[in-house]
Amino acid sequence: MNTDLPVVVVGAGPVGLAAAAHLAERGLPFTILEAGDAPGASVRQWGHVRLFSPWRFNTDTAARRLLAEAGWTAPDADELPTGAELADRYLRPLAEVAGIAPYVRYATKVAAISRLDTDRLRTPGRETTPFVLYLDDGEEILARAVIDASGTWLTPNVLGANGLPAPGEAAATPWIDHALPDVLGVDRHRYAGRHTVIVGAGHSAATTLLALAELANQAPGTRLTWAIRADAPERAYGGGDDDALPARGSLGSGLRLLVDKGLVELAANFKIRAVRVRPAGVELVSRHADGSERRLAADRVVAATGFRPDHAIVAELRLDLDPILGTTRLLAPLIDPNDHSCGTVRPHGVDELTHPEPGYYAIGMKSYGRAPTFLLATGYEQARSVAAALAGDWEAARDVRLELPATGVCSATLGVKAIAEQLGLDPDTPARLIAATTRHLAAHTSAPEAVLAAAAELGIDENAALQLAAFAAEQFDGASIS
Repeated sequence: MNTDLPVVVVGAGPVGLAAAAHLAERGLPFTILEAGDAPGASVRQWGHVRLFSPWRFNTDTAARRLLAEAGWTAPDADELPTGAELADRYLRPLAEVAGIAPYVRYATKVAAISRLDTDRLRTPGRETTPFVLYLDDGEEILARAVIDASGTWLTPNVLGANGLPAPGEAAATPWIDHALPDVLGVDRHRYAGRHTVIVGAGHSAATTLLALAELANQAPGTRLTWAIRADAPERAYGGGDDDALPARGSLGSGLRLLVDKGLVELAANFKIRAVRVRPAGVELVSRHADGSERRLAADRVVAATGFRPDHAIVAELRLDLDPILGTTRLLAPLIDPNDHSCGTVRPHGVDELTHPEPGYYAIGMKSYGRAPTFLLATGYEQARSVAAALAGDWEAARDVRLELPATGVCSATLGVKAIAEQLGLDPDTPARLIAATTRHLAAHTSAPEAVLAAAAELGIDENAALQLAAFAAEQFDGASIS
């Protein structure tokens, strides 16, 4: 194949830009095609959300080197950024460095990818035939290889329990929001004083529930119902005090307290089979094998049900997809959410990402198919390995190393429930303290400091606040929250 052709990277999000940084370091020509009008367009959609992993897990090695050459000042490695901060303080500067900026095209959407004059059936000469990318405006771009880092944000899962849109779901679209609405900011008017049903059992659902609980404290009449398919919510609570990322652990522990105190109504074993539009909102219908039905009426619904990859644009390429997850067959057992959390994924690189179509690699969130266990650090190592392989450095490509924060060490606020009860605090205080502490973790270097700051914000008695902070210090033995 003509090696003068560029490697085309689809998507200028964190992982796509990391791939570009590694390609730039290796002197390989590349072009980035981004459907949005700025780097990190999807990240900006949830810009109000604070990540539960600190900066040191959210930046790529090659990207940091390029940024350092441009005079970039790295954020505090232990600080927790919001999505907007990730985009403004890291992705935008990275996209503007001299080695990347000339090769990024914004507002450029890829409609389809194939081989030049070669459909999926044709084999002779396939490996040496350039890729052709069709753009929405009819333009065609040739490439020696394609790195698809387009993500899954634009293809959320549906409400229907069968994996298909529930009857009536499309008609109810005006009342349904997808994951991570800004309920305390620009979207507040949609939820204040209303009944919202949050569907889903992952981190996105937990984040939204905690924010809505805070809104309920501010706006009388705000009600929350949490609908999950499982019989019990324990798995959704996550690692709790065994979580190496305190902010991630606090999501689960905060959610548990909200349910325990009745601030969130739990609808377990709720399998949505129909959505009905009503004069004042929608009704979700759960239907079971015995024919019985349960119904939830709501003013609004948040579908925090995860995401799925869209393989339609590569229908003419030869992909070997795992029938369950929709990822490569070699990667699937390494990331299966039935067996793995975010932090127990084994190191993997180009070999596990390879399809029968040589030169096409899906990396980042899209590489995980329907598995919700992706972390940015995983995508960065994928990008490094694939770039090394495209440069012919197979030794580096196969030397994959990955250090992830396992579900395994600590949460700043677990245990406050018992302490609060001993101190005679209001029953809803622990849940409110959890939500407030989650916000303050970003601005403090230790868990006890975050607890104290949250307690002061909520007007909790100083003596009680000191005891709560002492509890956190005892749990962490004075360790940093990182």
